[in-house]
Amino acid sequence: MKHALPTQQPPRVRVVTDSVSDMPVDLATSLGITVIPCNVQFGQEVFLDGINLSREEFYARLVSGPILPTTSAPAVGIFEHTYRRLAAEAEAAGAPLEGIVTIHAAANLSAIYNAARLGAEAAAPAVRVVAIDSQQVSMSIGWLCVVAARLAAAGHSLDEIVAQVQALVPRARLVAFLDTLQFVQRSGRIGKAQFLLGMLLSIKPLLEVRGGELLPLGTVRTRSRAIERLVELGASLAPYEEVAVMHARAPEVAQQVADMLAAWHPRERIVIGEIGVVLGTHAGPGAVGIGGLQAARREK
Repeated sequence: MKHALPTQQPPRVRVVTDSVSDMPVDLATSLGITVIPCNVQFGQEVFLDGINLSREEFYARLVSGPILPTTSAPAVGIFEHTYRRLAAEAEAAGAPLEGIVTIHAAANLSAIYNAARLGAEAAAPAVRVVAIDSQQVSMSIGWLCVVAARLAAAGHSLDEIVAQVQALVPRARLVAFLDTLQFVQRSGRIGKAQFLLGMLLSIKPLLEVRGGELLPLGTVRTRSRAIERLVELGASLAPYEEVAVMHARAPEVAQQVADMLAAWHPRERIVIGEIGVVLGTHAGPGAVGIGGLQAARREK
């Protein structure tokens, strides 16, 4: 899979997202996508996702530390500053921007989109910024950003890019399973009684993010069955234009899922990446998901 920009001309439209997109660094860098880090806090310590807190350190603290982290959206001012900085850099390089498309986590699930929208309003009229609610999380956001960056590199206008990305939003899909209920219970997403029952039965829930909503898809008892069911769900969404397997400290399982998905999508084009701190706080280690863009003929 080639990630490099197809032209050497600076694009007139830049793409911005947040770290909930879980984009691999090399992919974002090669396409010129700016990723704004979310905040993660352990007690009184505040970190920026991927900047001064690595995934390794985050998961080590999550599992062994006494304090459950909390996460928050970047401040409105961070978005405004980023948009103004990108516009100023382009102006200084002699290639003024037409605008910025900024694509973010589902508004129903996070405050990030609203912060980005307010930041976009604050940056006007210095630069035109259009905020898009991806209605998704993880690489299902990332793929929308990839499409936008490729369109920008090909010379498309801001309005053309926005229209094409918005048309793709219903085709961005994500299915996943949690290996444990421990962390979602600690974060307050389920009650203690439900947690105790789930642990007693060794339940592994399967979930879907669709249309900005987190939807249950049932439960299974074992990891092997969770993997099988995840692949079945992923296959039901095929064919894909793009697909990724995301994991939380479970690279071997992610490789296994990707190999199984190769029956429906070229293996060399399946991206494998790691879930970041925002989703990782709730999902916990062992979670694995499939995030992709469905091919047009399968749009529903």
